[in-house]
Amino acid sequence: MPKQPETRPWPAGERRSCELVIFDLDGTLVDSFGLFISIYNSLAGRYRLKPLSLDEAERLRQSSPREIMARVGLPYRKLPWIARDFMSLMGQRRHETALFGGIGRVLHELHGRGLRLAVVSANSLENCRRMLGDDIGGLMDCIEGGASLFGKHRRIRRVLAILGVQPGRAIYVGDQLPDADAARAAGVAFGAVSWGYGAPEALARQRPDITFARVEDLGLLAPRGP
Repeated sequence: MPKQPETRPWPAGERRSCELVIFDLDGTLVDSFGLFISIYNSLAGRYRLKPLSLDEAERLRQSSPREIMARVGLPYRKLPWIARDFMSLMGQRRHETALFGGIGRVLHELHGRGLRLAVVSANSLENCRRMLGDDIGGLMDCIEGGASLFGKHRRIRRVLAILGVQPGRAIYVGDQLPDADAARAAGVAFGAVSWGYGAPEALARQRPDITFARVEDLGLLAPRGP
């Protein structure tokens, strides 16, 4: 049995210096893994990919995107086309997703304590806005959708530039191995959540700056005074 993830405390000094929290969407704020697998299997025949059972999908949570692409037979040249179809179908079936329980409350807490919030996602901008809804979407200073799976770091840098925040005062919170890579490439801290697409033990190997075992632990990002 894999060791259960634990939340690693966010050092007080770093917590006070953090000005901006940038979130991934799917698997971090929105519970969409089941829908992702359903849509993937609906497209597998069209793109001549290996269908996935839930057990196989669970095992692939340990793998990087390139490893997953190799195992299902997805060449890189097809990625833009299948991504386009994915976004379209996710938009049509967005009613099958929901924010993880407690996400709304903790985001309101972070916002109320003066942190600026943003989203950088591979999902489309329209899907991001609709999945977040007016209430949570209204807390975001910036939403960047449609990021390339391997190009999120450019969108993170864009958010930093738009909001005038230095990389050392921001953190990117996500659930997959490319999120860790994107954060490092953009020069921001990385926070790994344990409830998303990526397996917690795989994310732990990326040495995140902070790990969140439970949704409510995201509140550790809030400044707590001197």
